[in-house]
Amino acid sequence: MSDCLLPAHAPRRALWWRGVGWLALLGPLFFITYGQVNQFTAGRENIGSVVFDWEQHIPFLPWTIVPYWSIDLLYGLSLFVCTSFREQTRHAWRLIAASLVACAGFLLFPLKFSFVRPPGDGLYGWLFQQLEMFDLPYNQAPSLHIMLAWLLWLRFWPHLRPAWRAVMSGWFALIAVSVLTTWQHHAIDVVTGLLAGALVSYAIPVHGGWRRVTPDARGRRLARRYLTAALVCMLIALWFPACWLLWWPAIALALVALAYAGLGVAVFRKRPSGQLSPSARLLLMPCLAGAKLSARWFMRRLAPVSDVAHGLSIGGYPFGAVSQPAVLDLSAELARSRFLRRKDYHCVPMLDLVAPDVRQLDSAVTLADTLHQRHGALLIHCALGLSRSALVAAAWLLKRGLAATPAAACEQVRHHRPQVVLPADFLKVLEQWHNQNTTIR
Repeated sequence: MSDCLLPAHAPRRALWWRGVGWLALLGPLFFITYGQVNQFTAGRENIGSVVFDWEQHIPFLPWTIVPYWSIDLLYGLSLFVCTSFREQTRHAWRLIAASLVACAGFLLFPLKFSFVRPPGDGLYGWLFQQLEMFDLPYNQAPSLHIMLAWLLWLRFWPHLRPAWRAVMSGWFALIAVSVLTTWQHHAIDVVTGLLAGALVSYAIPVHGGWRRVTPDARGRRLARRYLTAALVCMLIALWFPACWLLWWPAIALALVALAYAGLGVAVFRKRPSGQLSPSARLLLMPCLAGAKLSARWFMRRLAPVSDVAHGLSIGGYPFGAVSQPAVLDLSAELARSRFLRRKDYHCVPMLDLVAPDVRQLDSAVTLADTLHQRHGALLIHCALGLSRSALVAAAWLLKRGLAATPAAACEQVRHHRPQVVLPADFLKVLEQWHNQNTTIR
């Protein structure tokens, strides 16, 4: 997150006053919703628990009540580290959503903490007493503490120097562990809390937003396939509770289905730096890992890079050193390769297997031309270097007058990389782009 682009800075005084206003709203909202739901669940009958056998060996560590309580202070401070109205507002809405999602979980799936906490004394004992005055052992899954720890970590990270980020991350890790070592939550609460927190931060992005696009026939077909795979994983997880981890790929597959159904590349949350947002990486990890393994498998039989013309090259995801000084990345599903750290890197994310729209193609070609003129050599890559990269390379040949027609441009690219695959819908977009640019000239 260190390279995320914050919006323009807002006046500090105005942000502080808005932060005070948000706290005045969020404080009562938290205590009212959390407290009332806890009291209501305490009056219900047959409240069960979900406990793994190994949890019996988790030690009770009284001193961890200190990091456990510290989240209250960090909760308030998080509103005042923001540097723009947008960041502060989006963060506040995340906190509101976290409370509402957690309370909905407590009502729909009521659970009870089943261990009996030993009595304590001294400062730690007093802190536990203050906690017990408000917190009954019924608000369990998803753990709101874990949800908030995730959301607050996301907010503090971009505003700290690298040396302090490690300290901050270590403290938040201690907060996460403390929900177990203070005997406040069971492991299932932690897992569901992290998942719910990631979903909240993913659904309410601080940077960027959601823009629906109209999918083509290929996109709709791929959406159905991904959705079917998601449903299969979900049904297996429901039918065989021991396979509960299949909920993770089910969620990831469902999100990719939404990408092809109309949400587009925004689903992957790829930033200009080439990194995916932490929330997207966590939620989509099964699909992201599959995409990277697939690229590595198929690239075994492909040339890593193919020279097209005048220093322009196309290729697949870089699994080794790259000689070109500039790189244009067209993949949406793959984070920036570690071999591109010292390159002049730019990305125009496009969905795999479906043709981009004319606007995306024009952005990619314009950027490719700028980078090529600046450096004299450029690598355009996607996952395998067979479709997205080939399309942009063909358009660049047309733009530079190195090919007379779209068909000639495609043939020239295919001559240098014979495995290139440009379906009819890709060719149609190239024709549209060429006609628009010819008209403009």
